[in-house]
Amino acid sequence: MTDFELIPVIDLMGGVVVHARAGERDSYRPLEGSRIASSAEPGAVIRGLLSLHPFRSLYIADLDAIRKQGEHRATILQLHRDFPDLRLWIDAGFAGECSCRRFLATGVGELVLGSESQTDLRLLDRLVTEPAVVLSLDFQGDRPLGAPALFERPERWPERVIAMTLARVGAGRGPDLDRLRALRQRAPAKRLYAAGGVCGPDDLRELRSLGCAGALVASALHDGRLGRDELKKLP
Repeated sequence: MTDFELIPVIDLMGGVVVHARAGERDSYRPLEGSRIASSAEPGAVIRGLLSLHPFRSLYIADLDAIRKQGEHRATILQLHRDFPDLRLWIDAGFAGECSCRRFLATGVGELVLGSESQTDLRLLDRLVTEPAVVLSLDFQGDRPLGAPALFERPERWPERVIAMTLARVGAGRGPDLDRLRALRQRAPAKRLYAAGGVCGPDDLRELRSLGCAGALVASALHDGRLGRDELKKLP
């Protein structure tokens, strides 16, 4: 799987890591039953992930910030200090240029601009040349979330794009291959990352065969479907 990166995900809500399922955030509960983490405390979960595999990157979704019900800025900064070798991808409902510039100035990691938090193309246009910016195209079922123009103008996208299929997150249904194929056809020069539905090694092989640059995954790491033996085969 040359040039394919598997990026684990942690979803933060109320100070702990929660088990995301199908994008129904009001029903998310603290992570439990993980084979690799003894608690839902963020540091414990990250240590569990790193005991499984030397991941280079970690995606953090600040669900409180995305829902405008608080934020985990201090927690994220502490995790950056505690795990300096991890490149953090931060999705925190970024919707204003000032807050984006402040985050980029910290050097913490990649700024994930979620389409669900955008009302038009203006913020993306102002940030698209920033090398640390990643666009997440968010979908709930067949419905794109956010400004329609974000989905219609691939020439305005940054180099890296996530296809976030919320209905498949934690649902064990496999990735949305049709959507990923369509996005690859529309923007073949972009580095496309699949998010939602990855169940095991077969899915990763399928995604790589589609030309995806990587995949975001959580549940399959915690329940053992992607274990040490499978992860050893990753580059």
